[in-house]
Amino acid sequence: MIIIKTKTDIEKIKDAGKIVNEALLSVEEIVREGVTTEELNALIEKIITSHGATPSFKNYNGFPAASCISPNCVVVHGIPSKKTVLREGDIVSVDVGAYLKGYHADAARTYPVGNISSEAQNLIDVTKECFFRGAQMAVHGNRVGDIGCAVQAYAEENGYGVVRELVGHGVGKNLHESPDIPNFGRAGRGVRLVNGMVIAIEPMINEGCAEVDFSREDGWTVTTRDKKLSAHYENTVAITENGPMILTM
Repeated sequence: MIIIKTKTDIEKIKDAGKIVNEALLSVEEIVREGVTTEELNALIEKIITSHGATPSFKNYNGFPAASCISPNCVVVHGIPSKKTVLREGDIVSVDVGAYLKGYHADAARTYPVGNISSEAQNLIDVTKECFFRGAQMAVHGNRVGDIGCAVQAYAEENGYGVVRELVGHGVGKNLHESPDIPNFGRAGRGVRLVNGMVIAIEPMINEGCAEVDFSREDGWTVTTRDKKLSAHYENTVAITENGPMILTM
C-alpha cells in the first residue's frame, strides 16, 4: 500500500533529512587515505544520535552498523570495518538513514579518496546527474517508469551499467515502503505519481556490466560481478504541488 503524506508528515521527514545531510557532509570532510570505514560509521552514528535520532539502518533486518559504506566495486550494503582502510584513488559510497520522531529519511553519496582517476570521477558525476534527471520526473501525474527511464537513459548514454536487482523505494514511518523506484524502465509505465508521495531515488551505476553478486559470507555486501567500480547517489524526495522537493539536502 502506498502511503500519501500530509504536509506535516513531509516536514517531519525533512527534519530527519537535515540530520542525514549533516552526517554526509561531515563524512565528506574526513574521507582521506588511511581512514577506516568503521571510523566513518562512528562519526555518522555520533551525529545522528546527538540530535536525538536513531540510525535507520542499525539492526534493520540484522544489519550491524549505523551506515552502509561501500568502497570501489561494492555497490551497496558494505559493512563498516576496522580492517577496511581507504586508499588514495579509491571511491567510497556512504548510505545514511535517520529516524526522528516517527519518520525516516535516507540518502547516499559517493566520495573520492584523494586524487582519483578521471574515469572514476566521471562515474561519480554521471551517477549524481542520473539522480537529478530522475528527480525531475518526480511530479504529479507522471509514472514510476518515467523516473527509471530518465536514470537509465543517461547512464547508458555514458556507457555504464544500471543495477537491476536493487531499487529505490517509498520512505516514511517505515524505511522501505511502496512503491519500488527502479533505476530503469519505460516512460509512461508503472505506478502513477501523486502529490504527497515520498520516495528515495537512488541510482546505483556500474562502471562496467550491470550484473552484481550478493555476498554469501556476510549476507549483505553487494559487489559488481566484473569487480569494476560502482557509484551510488540518493536523496529522499517529496512529490508536491510545487514540484519535486528534496528532503535530504
